[in-house]
Amino acid sequence: MMDSMEDIAELAKSVMKADRRALSQAITLIESSREDHRIQALDLMDKLRSSDKKAIRVGLSGTPGVGKSTFIESFGTYLTGMGLRVAVLAVDPSSIRSGGSILGDKTRMERLAREPNAFIRPSPSRTHLGGVARRSREAVTICESAGFDIIFIETVGVGQSETIVSEISDVFLLLIAPAGGDELQGVKRGIMEIADLILVNKADGDLKAAASRTRSDYASSLMLLRKRSHDPPGYPLAMTMSALEEERLSEVWNKIDCLIDWRKADGYFYNNRIAQSRFWFKEEIRQGLLSMLDKQEIQEEISLLMNMVDNGEVYPSAAAQKVINKCIGEIE
Repeated sequence: MMDSMEDIAELAKSVMKADRRALSQAITLIESSREDHRIQALDLMDKLRSSDKKAIRVGLSGTPGVGKSTFIESFGTYLTGMGLRVAVLAVDPSSIRSGGSILGDKTRMERLAREPNAFIRPSPSRTHLGGVARRSREAVTICESAGFDIIFIETVGVGQSETIVSEISDVFLLLIAPAGGDELQGVKRGIMEIADLILVNKADGDLKAAASRTRSDYASSLMLLRKRSHDPPGYPLAMTMSALEEERLSEVWNKIDCLIDWRKADGYFYNNRIAQSRFWFKEEIRQGLLSMLDKQEIQEEISLLMNMVDNGEVYPSAAAQKVINKCIGEIE
């Protein structure tokens, strides 16, 4: 993708100048699974490390059909109207069979996509668990280096594993549609425990009363959760809003802004960033070791031992240890 280290240096400079083409090119580079591209990507990230630009990172999840794209478009347009620069990193689920993704977020956010102060980047999850793509954190850093003020990380959808988005974001929003008890059952406790704001969307027209009842249900549920040390009084909270009619967007922003200010004053904001860096350091080690299993010689060893396991010639745990020993030998 890049011909030389000089090209990487130029790409880093262009990203820090907020060149949109360079921004897209940089994210494409860090998402590539090719080994030579990965080396270039690491060099790029090292060069961008000198940037002192910081953004507010907002994680966003919600059940299918809740209106995540409509919310991001309305809220993002509201923020750009305030003079803020907004980046959206949307993760689309990948097919387990083909590995393909639709990547249709730009078409769902057509109005925001036309905003000069907005940038939308859909990325495939590539079956990576946690609701985010494996390189989402690096994409966030690239957008920060480009000078964006707010970065939205939209997850694949609600699931127990999607709590990993808390390791990328400063604030986590959970969108809920007006519904009865089934909706409350559908959202798992794990994701409820990391939510800072629960936004009951579609609080308009005939659904306004249902939205109010749903907000009360969630407010009651939040009271049952253990109090978190990094929350100011009144947080986490549940509130109603309408992305379609753009109602209460200013209140949502005020709640986010107040929470960020409190966490910065408390010291939690910066300590959390350090904890997140440590998490991704360990995660990269874990993923790197797992990727060794894809090497041809390791695959051949696995196939051989698999046949032995099938024939009862070796116990599964003993066969697994042989593969581990083979990987250790590759490292040494």
